Amino acid sequence: MTNINDITVFFGWCSVINMGFLVFAVLFLTLFNDFIINVHSKILGISSSELPSLYFKYLANYKIGILIFNLVPYIALKLMV
Repeated sequence: MTNINDITVFFGWCSVINMGFLVFAVLFLTLFNDFIINVHSKILGISSSELPSLYFKYLANYKIGILIFNLVPYIALKLMV
């Protein structure tokens, strides 16, 4: 049976992994911007001018998801212990 400490550790590692993925995505989009825009515009049929705003929305939504589903439960469990 799991206890609060196990669940806290789980949410902590989920937060670390998801923040690492977010940093990786930001670095990848920053360093290889032209290449990624060309590939996505050809594959998805979206104009190159629309893609940067879509990338920004994706990263913003992902960050909000990390906050809501990983960090808030982790902090709440840390405060309970």
